[in-house]
Amino acid sequence: MAGVIYYTYTPGVLEHLVPKRLPGLVIAVIVSGMRVWFSAAKIRFLSEKTLGWMASIRVVLAWDFTSAVTPSTIGGAPMATYAMNKEGLKLGGAGAIILYGVLLDQIWFAIAIPILLIAGLFYEVVPPEIGLLGEISMALVYTGLLCYAGLLAYGVLVNPTAIKKVVNWVFKLPFLRKFKDKIEVEAENLEEYAQQLRKKPARFLFKAFFLSTMSWICRVALATIVILSLLPAPEALSIFRSLAMNLAFLLVPTPGGSGGVEGLFVLFQGPLITREAFIGLAVFLWRIISYYISIGLGMMATTWYINRSVVESKLEE
Repeated sequence: MAGVIYYTYTPGVLEHLVPKRLPGLVIAVIVSGMRVWFSAAKIRFLSEKTLGWMASIRVVLAWDFTSAVTPSTIGGAPMATYAMNKEGLKLGGAGAIILYGVLLDQIWFAIAIPILLIAGLFYEVVPPEIGLLGEISMALVYTGLLCYAGLLAYGVLVNPTAIKKVVNWVFKLPFLRKFKDKIEVEAENLEEYAQQLRKKPARFLFKAFFLSTMSWICRVALATIVILSLLPAPEALSIFRSLAMNLAFLLVPTPGGSGGVEGLFVLFQGPLITREAFIGLAVFLWRIISYYISIGLGMMATTWYINRSVVESKLEE
């Protein structure tokens, strides 16, 4: 981010800010908060309201924090499972909720990909600057997401027993064998809760998917709102590029995508920003609102769970 600001900043650029556009940054913060709210609503809905609102929000913030400080291949799902367990859910039930939530995200990706392909007929969704290697990488991401969505849908909606078998097989490995007995019980809970979710009516799936979709729409819209808070830009193209950009983030292996996502923002959104000097400012504001605020709030939620674990341990002693 510092590199982007250094190479794009021009002295006096702040004089070109239009005051009537700046309230858009407040809207960006509100939309970021709405993303958390929709994610919490999804978790609460999938738990069948066993989790309260504050508990659901804490789970989401802890999930966001762990995602922000670990490589994208790990993500925050393990922390979210642990957090729900601390909120009173059985570990297997929490795992099933996470799997179902991830499945909803994958369904969203599976729908977003055709949208991008159709939009590509009318807009330059993938910037030419990305090159052949970038286009191949994007194609691999699209293919991988569709395959993963299919496997997850099979495991969660068709054959939850397969997930239990995979979990039990993993915990037969030598360094995990000591947890085998406990995990077998939780794997049974996971299968049982997954079976319950599988039997839910279609409207249950649609409502959960709606909440998941709204969370992703808020995430995608954030970059465009920040840019429009600074200067005019082609709104539709910026939204489509933001959607493609969010899918490309899945390729970035660094904690929270640091370094990579800033570069992708410049690559996808930079050409749409008419004043080059504003690119660094846009990256800075976008990352503060979408990333660093989440780290701060998520750190509070995560340490709340850690403190609770310490207290419980002392009480047991």
